[in-house]
Amino acid sequence: MAVYTVHEPRLRSGAVAPDPERFVFVRDGFYVWAFLLTPLWLIWNRLWLVLLVYLVVIFGIAQALHHAGVQPGGRSLVMLLISFLIGLEAGTLRRFTLARRGFRNVGLVSGTNIEAAERRFFSDWAAPGPGRSSGSGGRPPTPLPSSPAFHTPPVVGLFPEPSGSR
Repeated sequence: MAVYTVHEPRLRSGAVAPDPERFVFVRDGFYVWAFLLTPLWLIWNRLWLVLLVYLVVIFGIAQALHHAGVQPGGRSLVMLLISFLIGLEAGTLRRFTLARRGFRNVGLVSGTNIEAAERRFFSDWAAPGPGRSSGSGGRPPTPLPSSPAFHTPPVVGLFPEPSGSR
């Protein structure tokens, strides 16, 4: 099952609630197309700043390796490793770009595919909860303030507290 982060767009002028059609779901995991066709994938996803940084870094590393006398096979291996890193971090790069564009991360959802994840998220998003009606704009209820009745221990794990018995 894939895990997706859900990003809510900024409210348009005069809007009370965000448009569900503009929500973006970003899968967490390895992106094969970002690994195989890195510059094209960056262009396709409109990651312009990331593309610019990628091109500058690739050019700089290629020049440094050439001047260091590294053989073409070694240079190719370094470029392959950089593309592999882009494939691993492609979801993070998309989330970074969405945050720069004013999108807000509103949660995580899992599903067998993106349609199942969207269905699951929007069914929870639109469902009435405590203190809201079914058509209240799809905002999740505000979290309850932390209560002093709940005590969190100062030490986590199997270790005893500093003042406790041994």
